[in-house]
Amino acid sequence: MSDRPSLASPAVLIATGFGSGYLPKAPGTWGSLLAAALAWPIALAGGGPALVGAAVLATLAGIWATGVYMERTGLQDPGAVVVDEFAGQWLVLAVCPLDPIWWAAGFVAFRIADITKPFPASWIDRRMHGATGVMLDDLVAGLYAALVVWAAARWL
Repeated sequence: MSDRPSLASPAVLIATGFGSGYLPKAPGTWGSLLAAALAWPIALAGGGPALVGAAVLATLAGIWATGVYMERTGLQDPGAVVVDEFAGQWLVLAVCPLDPIWWAAGFVAFRIADITKPFPASWIDRRMHGATGVMLDDLVAGLYAALVVWAAARWL
């Protein structure tokens, strides 16, 4: 077992968000930042529905890749795994207007929700183990952040 499997493995590449999870300090923030950058061309091509589709694909691929990563490292919810941030961040950005200020707001809203983990994300984080649990708490945090940003966009 290795604490840092090679990015040559497709599962590791996906789980670590193309290696962004290996960046120093705050891997979740790095993963979310890369996810936001990659979301822009997805949104240009297909809008919010394309981002929701990308989040679904990231979730499905992420469950598999995270499971492989956890098996290789022996770690539960490894910090380097950030594909869950990709899925959650893309859910938030799916409801944001295609504008840099709104995307920054979506980024911040997701990071706050991901860090604070409002219920039931906190319950999932504590109680659900394995790759599905790793992915699900960030999806719930993403839904919370998406509601906040969507409401703010409608109100403003």
